[in-house]
Amino acid sequence: MTTTNGPQEPAAAIDLLERAKTALAAAALPLELPGAPAAREGARTAVAQLDDYIIPRYRSLDAPLLAVVGGSTGAGKSTLVNALVGHPVTRAGAIRPTTRQPILLHHPAERSWFADARILPGLGRVVGHSVDPSRPTPADRAGAEPDPDAMGSLVLVADPAVPAGLALLDAPDIDSVSDENRRLAGQLLSAADLWLFVTTANRYADAVPWRLLAEAARRDITLAVVLDRVPPGVEAEVSADLRAMLAREGLGEAPLFVVPEAPLDELEMLPEAAASAVRAWLGAVAADAGARSALARRTLAGAVRALAGAAAATAAAEREQHDAGVRLGADVAEAYAQAAERIRSATRDGTLLRGEVLARWQGFVGTGEFFRSLETGIGRFRDRLGAFFTGKPQPVASVEQAIESGLHAVVVDQAAKAAEESEARWRADPAGRQLLGTDDLGSVAPGFSDSVAEQIRAWQGDLMELIRTEGADKRFTARMVSFGVNGVAVALMVVVFASTAGLTGLEIGIAGGSAVVGQKLLEAIFGEDAVRRLAKHAADGLEERCHILLEQESRRFLDRLEVLRPAAEVDVLEELARRLEALGAPGEARA
Repeated sequence: MTTTNGPQEPAAAIDLLERAKTALAAAALPLELPGAPAAREGARTAVAQLDDYIIPRYRSLDAPLLAVVGGSTGAGKSTLVNALVGHPVTRAGAIRPTTRQPILLHHPAERSWFADARILPGLGRVVGHSVDPSRPTPADRAGAEPDPDAMGSLVLVADPAVPAGLALLDAPDIDSVSDENRRLAGQLLSAADLWLFVTTANRYADAVPWRLLAEAARRDITLAVVLDRVPPGVEAEVSADLRAMLAREGLGEAPLFVVPEAPLDELEMLPEAAASAVRAWLGAVAADAGARSALARRTLAGAVRALAGAAAATAAAEREQHDAGVRLGADVAEAYAQAAERIRSATRDGTLLRGEVLARWQGFVGTGEFFRSLETGIGRFRDRLGAFFTGKPQPVASVEQAIESGLHAVVVDQAAKAAEESEARWRADPAGRQLLGTDDLGSVAPGFSDSVAEQIRAWQGDLMELIRTEGADKRFTARMVSFGVNGVAVALMVVVFASTAGLTGLEIGIAGGSAVVGQKLLEAIFGEDAVRRLAKHAADGLEERCHILLEQESRRFLDRLEVLRPAAEVDVLEELARRLEALGAPGEARA
């Protein structure tokens, strides 16, 4: 694998890591299901670590190690860093938080590794000054003073006292009173190859540091612990207890250095011997290229395994959210499917041929004499129909209006029931309640009634066009002229409403057999087979238009599910998690 600095780049690994970053960054997890907040934070942290450490380290396995000095408030991190280089470079003091802006100490020859955005790209760079220990100035006594106008930046300080091959980063307190400082401390620790963890004799059992130490164990990161400010006479007892605690956390191999309590000099420096053991250990690590490489690979592999865990947890949370969406979508689909079936039944079982529609139909076709005309031949039947329509029957428009009104009422009522049922189911589900919020979707949408009326009129227009097309033959045209296209269309509607697809079964006693009139009338014009075909076409057209109306209404619910990740994307994230686990296996982070 090749990089700009010479080593070979693992192209496949980089591609996998970049894909994982994209997938994790897209993990919105909008539903407040159990575990979602933790998964969101885990995904955010994973993306940050990919940017800050994992991808840069894969691309630059030969870069200097970054040792982050971290610990609790007042643990003496800055004082220790000063002691490690032998002169003041970071500011220590009683006012908290002390370290507001992280200071990165590096060997002068290795500035290029840290001056650009190779690691921690989200932090700016500020060049600090190096201290001449032989001629300290008042500013030197304060160390590298953070710039209040450049918060969120690294102060880069080149110092020859820092061994080549290793850089030191003084991080903010992990338990700082400042939320931003705590966040930054966690970010810096996640970007480290090596943790130098500083605690004190009276604070080493605190809960916050041990959460970070447990993270170190999980990531298999190289860790050294500095037990600072140990009073005389208790060194053996305290260090033994701390070693036992480290062993219980799986960190028994971590070096433990004890720094005795000692007065500071006029530069607020520890005695030179106080940190000599820590300095020697860091120097040995920096001097051994093989040890540095092994340490970097070990930490990198552990970080990738932790990343795989975060990706798997995110995928599981995404899957749970997707499943909740599927469940809610199924509730809506069922409610509106039932509404569609109720509309279908009402428009085919004679329900609409009652009340106002029946009265208008009977007024239109008449009774008695008209029924008797059905017993005559086709020619005489046509004459009687002609006479009927040239007389003063009820206007056909009144039947059309009654049908439109009855059909409209059925569709709107069933859509309203579906909306009410859907909202009730969503309100009973925590995920559904969140998606609904304070919106009321338990009734039809504004404008739905007008849409239904428009579709019904369009359907009626379809029927008239269908009849005109079917009656294009001159013989049919002559017959239709006797009673008009609208009259034939109304008869076709009656046939649709009284039977299934215009097939047999009209003699069901609906309103004394009035529906038979429509059937006989159509058969006299088109023939029995054509009537079946026309009725089926008309019924299917009405069903399709009702389906469109209900589908549009259901979108008020279903569109809210579009914030959830599609199943295919969850599958991809699960697969990425499995591949990351394999990548993080011991020995896989290799050049």
